[in-house]
Amino acid sequence: MSKDSFTLPRVRLRLTYFNLRARAEPTRLVFAAAGVEYEDVRIQRDKWPDLKPNTPMGQLPVLEVGGVTLCQSMAIARYVAKETGLAGKTKLEEAQADMLVDGIDDLRGRQAVIRKASEDRKEECKKELADFAPDFLSKYENLCGAHGHLVGDSLTWADLVFYDVMSKVLVVLPGALDGFPKLAKVMDTVTANEGVATWLAKRPDTPH
Repeated sequence: MSKDSFTLPRVRLRLTYFNLRARAEPTRLVFAAAGVEYEDVRIQRDKWPDLKPNTPMGQLPVLEVGGVTLCQSMAIARYVAKETGLAGKTKLEEAQADMLVDGIDDLRGRQAVIRKASEDRKEECKKELADFAPDFLSKYENLCGAHGHLVGDSLTWADLVFYDVMSKVLVVLPGALDGFPKLAKVMDTVTANEGVATWLAKRPDTPH
């Protein structure tokens, strides 16, 4: 997917978030996979109080598309996926991808709570993730296509969001994908994408 495939190639695209991966990384991965140039603005925490009143819902990330500002991380990622052809080849594939992206919030939440937990709660939270992940991943393995894509036979934003969340889970549970060959293949497909590989090699090293 070349940057020329984006339907608004002459419009300024400005993604603003903290210097973290977190909620902005799915959109960054979609941009990377599609080869679309954008401005990756990373603000320091001390600048946020001044910026907050100027955001639509008092939250980051935001994406500026020309004179329009979008917020809500998954709405932003979905918009970019649609504009770059990574939402799915058909309306049904789009719905399947949306379903899988929405569902993965359950796994994301279990992983994120570990980072936020106090030191005396971290091990308990890790165990909760370890207990939850196999059943969750089994369902996604059954839904996954056989050719390295969650949906259809080409890359979609569902693959990219799954990669983003699962890469964080694997830090905590290194063997989490053992026994799930189709999902492991999705991870390989994403990292084999030229644009994604370039992004992963150069993106800032942040705590999460």
